Amino acid sequence: MPDPLMYQQDVFVVLETNQPEQFLTATELLEKLKKILQQLKFQDLPPDLQKFNAVEAQAQYLLDTSCELDVGPGQYLQWYAVRLEK
Repeated sequence: MPDPLMYQQDVFVVLETNQPEQFLTATELLEKLKKILQQLKFQDLPPDLQKFNAVEAQAQYLLDTSCELDVGPGQYLQWYAVRLEK
């Protein structure tokens, strides 16, 4: 049986256009995603996000199911769960 520690997502490394990599907690990443989603036009969001009316729900869905968000031509936002200690 797999160790439950393997499925914890407490810390994420975030890669963003023209920014150094950042380590964020799940709460911090959720806040970052909400800010970015508020800046995007609704019609520019992926179809699976358009089914949610609230930015909070969109951000949580991204955190739970994705590792990247298209933020515009030539730009990127990616996040990956990492374990900082054994």
